[in-house]
Amino acid sequence: MSFDLKRVLKVMLFASNGPLSVKDIQTAISRFHEQAMGLPLQGEEPASVEGPTDGAAAIESVDPIETLPAPIEDDEYYRDVPSLVTTAQIREAVEAISLELQATESEIVLVEGHHGWRLVTHPRFARWVRLLRNEPPPVRLSATSLETMAVVAYRQPVTRAEIEHIRGVSAEAGLSKLLERDLVYVVGRADQPGRPLQYGTTESFLEFVGIKSLDELPSSDVLSPRQIDAWLQTSNAPQGASDAEMGLDETEQSQLSLEKVEAPAAPTP
Repeated sequence: MSFDLKRVLKVMLFASNGPLSVKDIQTAISRFHEQAMGLPLQGEEPASVEGPTDGAAAIESVDPIETLPAPIEDDEYYRDVPSLVTTAQIREAVEAISLELQATESEIVLVEGHHGWRLVTHPRFARWVRLLRNEPPPVRLSATSLETMAVVAYRQPVTRAEIEHIRGVSAEAGLSKLLERDLVYVVGRADQPGRPLQYGTTESFLEFVGIKSLDELPSSDVLSPRQIDAWLQTSNAPQGASDAEMGLDETEQSQLSLEKVEAPAAPTP
């Protein structure tokens, strides 16, 4: 049996303490070849040999059977390991693993996050995990917090005053809850009078909504920066409402204006 990338990735995903990235996988492949060639691993110093200085005594104290590792080629799982595994090959193998898990309705699912792939439990078994860890059920975000989070996600970096201007209500409670849940954080200060704090979304926000980057957010004409800027400018300089916006009949008004123009002038005495 030769090298099987899919099986190797399954083992790596199971043993990884965190998300497994393409770089992590390629680094492991490089370490394999460094060990096969007897080279020191990246970031490691060659091991120094300590023992008797006398050559004869040193030879007698060494058991070649115990110290010499078996050739890697003798293990069927380590044969024909390529020197380079491309990103496309890794993604293809990961996709195959994900499809296999879905086809068998496995209790484990493979998800891709901002930093790589992870094996996680299926949401339908989440309660058993919470019982094992003695954790309370998750608290749902209120409508206020969700609206505030949406404004921050599409507008960031954004100040509290801008959030309140867009929503029309106070954003203090919503921001406090989002900061507590580590869904938003303080990015910096705006170049405005008083230097107000600016807020942006965190990596936990990406996991919360199930995306890898902010570029995957659905397009929104309402919350896009350009539309919001135009809306803020209009709201800051309101204009008088037209007859149509007030629900008046423009045809009737125009007819009244024509009648006034066409009416003959009253005779002078």
